[in-house]
Amino acid sequence: MTVARARHILVPSKEECLSLKEQIENGSDFAKLAKEHSKCPSGKDGGDLGEFSPGQMVKEFDQVVFNDEVGKAHGPVQTQFGYHLIEITSRTD
Repeated sequence: MTVARARHILVPSKEECLSLKEQIENGSDFAKLAKEHSKCPSGKDGGDLGEFSPGQMVKEFDQVVFNDEVGKAHGPVQTQFGYHLIEITSRTD
């Protein structure tokens, strides 16, 4: 069974999401930015969502987590909650 672990930063605007992605790509700490900016309760844990399987998250989120490259910041990913910057920390197939 496929299981992934990811962390994310949830913000209200695409612009803010792109700005945070750029900061991370330039060396800023993902967890620190999540604590400062994320509108999700997981922000206090550095954005960590723990382990989950396909179907446990919204479709747009699953699409990224179970298909894209591990260890990179992906986004902006728009869901009904806002814009996410998603980092897949691990995935087992």
